[in-house]
Amino acid sequence: MIVPMSQVFVVARAGDRRKLLDALGALGVVHLTPVDPTGAKADEKTVASIDRLGRAVQVLSEVRPAGAVPDLAPAAAAAEALDLQRAQAERRGRLTRLHRQYEHLELWGDVRLKQLSELAAAGVRLRLVSVPVKEVDGLQGECMQVVRPLRGSSVLVVLVDRGEQAPLPEGAMELPVPTTDRPSLRAEAARIDDELRAAGRRLAELANLVPAMQEARRSLKVKAAFTIADRGGLAGDALYAVQGWVPSDQAEGLARGLADQRVAAAVTSTPAGPEDSPPTLIRAPRWAKPAEGLLKALGTVPGYREPDVSVAFMIALPIFAAILISDACYSLLFLVIPAIFYRRLVAKMSRELTHLVILFGVTGLIWGVVTGSYFGVGPEQMVEAGGVWAPIGKVLGYPKLFPVDISERSQDILKRISFLLAAIHLSTAHLWRAVTRFPNIRFLSSLGWAAALWGVYGLVKRLVLSDPFLGTAYPILMYGGFALAVAFATPRKYVIDGILLGALSSVFPAIATLSDTISYVRLMAIGLAGSVLAARFNAMAMDSGSILMAVPILALGHFMNGALLLIALVAHGVRLNILEFSNNLGMEWTGYAYAPFAHRTEEN
Repeated sequence: MIVPMSQVFVVARAGDRRKLLDALGALGVVHLTPVDPTGAKADEKTVASIDRLGRAVQVLSEVRPAGAVPDLAPAAAAAEALDLQRAQAERRGRLTRLHRQYEHLELWGDVRLKQLSELAAAGVRLRLVSVPVKEVDGLQGECMQVVRPLRGSSVLVVLVDRGEQAPLPEGAMELPVPTTDRPSLRAEAARIDDELRAAGRRLAELANLVPAMQEARRSLKVKAAFTIADRGGLAGDALYAVQGWVPSDQAEGLARGLADQRVAAAVTSTPAGPEDSPPTLIRAPRWAKPAEGLLKALGTVPGYREPDVSVAFMIALPIFAAILISDACYSLLFLVIPAIFYRRLVAKMSRELTHLVILFGVTGLIWGVVTGSYFGVGPEQMVEAGGVWAPIGKVLGYPKLFPVDISERSQDILKRISFLLAAIHLSTAHLWRAVTRFPNIRFLSSLGWAAALWGVYGLVKRLVLSDPFLGTAYPILMYGGFALAVAFATPRKYVIDGILLGALSSVFPAIATLSDTISYVRLMAIGLAGSVLAARFNAMAMDSGSILMAVPILALGHFMNGALLLIALVAHGVRLNILEFSNNLGMEWTGYAYAPFAHRTEEN
């Protein structure tokens, strides 16, 4: 649920200004809001230092620490790391340009410019000429040698002249002498490679200081937070006051907490009013924490008066993930890999997201067994393979309900499941919206949309699956639901005005209802595509005729397919909740997160 908030005002003596902020930081419950937002800023130097340290940590986190630990302050180490990173990028860019130049000089081979200059000083000029084959005999020179064919019907010819040079025949073209040569380019590239390796070793040494940089950054953030909190208060000659937001169930304990910190302060609290815009604090049930972690990772915060969708997301996401993966073995990887590398993943992407991935693996494993897909291999294929696979295939074939393949029957079942999930998911959003609107008469409009969605569900089945529509309850639900939605969308004193305004405002939502329902077919499409790709990789490995070829094909193919499925979970599974479901629920995601001032200040 979204926690009710109370606005608090804390007043203390001006002499206790720092003591008050220290106490508030120790308690960590007040989301401070500045009295004057324009003046509540940290020093630019501190902000810049925090940014530099953060960027340096990001750069060095990708480097494995090695070598001696440099005797440098964190700020100096961060500056050096960023300079090295910029220099590395410039060197790599220069190497790319050198490679292009090297390729362009292919016709000149390893001839050095110095050699050409020495020949010219001796009165000998070497020329490279591109000439059509039929005009080679027209070339004149003291020495002539055809070097190689060129594109089309031309060849490359080397001419050596002393003194006056003979004119070239029509169609021949002399290649200009380059400004550099291949040996020089190789030498420069070798020097840059040495510099890159040396810089890499230095970055590895600086990577040893990442913990110190992180600690320095934390200290600077403490300093910045204190400065912002200090400048955000209202200072007078005798008193100092701050304002902010506290969860209502903790508002009464704030005065006691300050007293325990030995700070004499007056505290007043007022529950958030209709015109206030408090921060949003979500307290989801323990089992729904993974969905809450996903919302934090995405940076999406519901408004204070919007519903908490973490529970709904926690129910729908694993179901969608299972259908999108549609393979027991891929799902097992989603389950096993996070379990093996649990601590690393928690450190990288939080405990909640790690648990969410594990849950995807559990639901996907169940769905994969039900549909009988194991890295694109079904139980029937295992039985046909014989040997040790035959009994395994027989065992795995018992719980199988239907396959995920390109057969018409499989596609039909998956489409039906996708559209049914769409109707349940989206109508739930409208029913939920109706509950939040009640007793406002507009709740009837939301009920109408919920009914219309089931009518649209029947229409989509008619359009896509050729199911009957007329003569069923679907037309009644669709037309009756739309009528109810339009009639109470924008109630007015004069009924006709309300109906006209409701009709105008319902045109695009009506179109969106149809497109949103159909969009859930992506569940079928992605799951089917993954299964087909897995089967094709298996076929490619079998057709290779060699185990030495089959193993790399299987490993690379299934790795790529698994990576695509992981992307699909975010691109499609999350989208159906963040966009389709949330839009039908009326979510605007206009909130800002509850971030209490919770730092113990340090002496500066």
